[in-house]
Amino acid sequence: MRRILPAVAAALCLVTAAPVAAGAATTATATATATTITGAAVAPAPAVPSDLKAAEVSFRGSGGLAMHGTVLSPAEGRSARPGIVLVHGAGTGTPRTKLMGEAVEFARRGLSVLIYDKRSEGYSLFHRSYSQLADDALGAVAALRSQPGVDPAKVGIWGLSEGGWVAPIAASRSADIAFVVLVGANGLPPLRQQTWTVAAGLRKAGVSGSLVDRAEPVMYQMIADGGMFPEPYYDPEPTIAAVRQPVLGIWGTHDLLTPPKESPPIFARALEKGGNRHYAFHFFPGADHAAHQSPDGGVTRLPELAPGYADLVGSWVGEVTAGRPPTARTSGPAPVQVTPSRPMDPPAWWGSGAIQLVALALFVVAFGAYPVVALARRLRGRSQAPATRAARLLSAGGLTVVLGSFSYLFYLLTTGGKLAAPGPVLAGRPLIWLALQALAVASVIATILTALAWRRSRGSVTRGERVRLGLLLAGGTVLVPWALHWGLLLP
Repeated sequence: MRRILPAVAAALCLVTAAPVAAGAATTATATATATTITGAAVAPAPAVPSDLKAAEVSFRGSGGLAMHGTVLSPAEGRSARPGIVLVHGAGTGTPRTKLMGEAVEFARRGLSVLIYDKRSEGYSLFHRSYSQLADDALGAVAALRSQPGVDPAKVGIWGLSEGGWVAPIAASRSADIAFVVLVGANGLPPLRQQTWTVAAGLRKAGVSGSLVDRAEPVMYQMIADGGMFPEPYYDPEPTIAAVRQPVLGIWGTHDLLTPPKESPPIFARALEKGGNRHYAFHFFPGADHAAHQSPDGGVTRLPELAPGYADLVGSWVGEVTAGRPPTARTSGPAPVQVTPSRPMDPPAWWGSGAIQLVALALFVVAFGAYPVVALARRLRGRSQAPATRAARLLSAGGLTVVLGSFSYLFYLLTTGGKLAAPGPVLAGRPLIWLALQALAVASVIATILTALAWRRSRGSVTRGERVRLGLLLAGGTVLVPWALHWGLLLP
């Protein structure tokens, strides 16, 4: 089952979630060192502004993997500084420089900041372990706690997007983490978040109707059932409830990748359930998923952080590490979320990956055999059995509907986030989808007409022709519920 639908690889480039449940508190399996550890390539040291200093560090991540990073600190300043480890969002082998903007701004607020290259070993489009990533982060925390000038009792962790699942797992496992900062964090199951993201992108492009309401979530259910979406139904709430450290949650008001209205209440509920009221949530106006400035409602991300973001992190960390954590506080303007997310359960048996694969094979054989047999007969010089226009339409139209629908949906899943590109849209429907729907209706009508013609001519055709038409009709019959399931016969 986990090997079906290999063509869906391209459709999952937006996937941001594959967590595993966090267990009871454990000690970090990673050990920090100040010297180079062999076994992994070391990225070039990033250039840093003259008002900061940098130190290269290496440490062991989960499974003993050699990992490398850079610690940025104020060039001049007090000793016993607070420190913070930055945890990446989704992506294989993301370089530390991806978070250089945040690191520089946080260091200018008096923090020592560790950024590191994300692992690629054991992390891919189809497989990832948030438990493993959390152990990597704990190795980074140990490395930062050992740095000169850093107060080991004042080191926290910062997680962006996918890191918003990783950081709570790490914090729930180790008392060495003094605080948690989350940016664009998601409190929903990964599959639910991802379907909302793509649907929101399509709606932003003007799409409505069965494509966004039916076909898109059905496609993701099939992908998840086929084992192509890591940990789709993970519930982050129990892990959040196990976090005892003070938490700062930050969201841009125009977050298009995480439902910004739904996630903060989930975090608040889980923290309160665990008895942790030391949290503060803030929404930054005009900011995107990563709390960067965005001039167009979250579509474009500028390099600059949202005004006041770095100041908030610096002052909040100062208060927390001084023993004055805030209590249950929310500030900033209300976020923009046009539509709510929808629960995503495992599909019914007919929507499973296995059944859909069987249906696809049936369609290819049933619709494809009709013209192939005719061509073979022509090449052999044999007489052609009479073929109705309805049969020809069913053969060509049915195959086009099935293969065209899958191809178009795969394409949409690769572009269906905040930059959705469904093509020209008419009355809320992309023209391609409208054409596929029209062809699906025509194929259903052709099935009925072919069945009537087959019934009238049963006594005048050969046995082989009856088998050929029977197979074609079987495909047309199955096409009706299949097209309903995928929304092709719905408004």
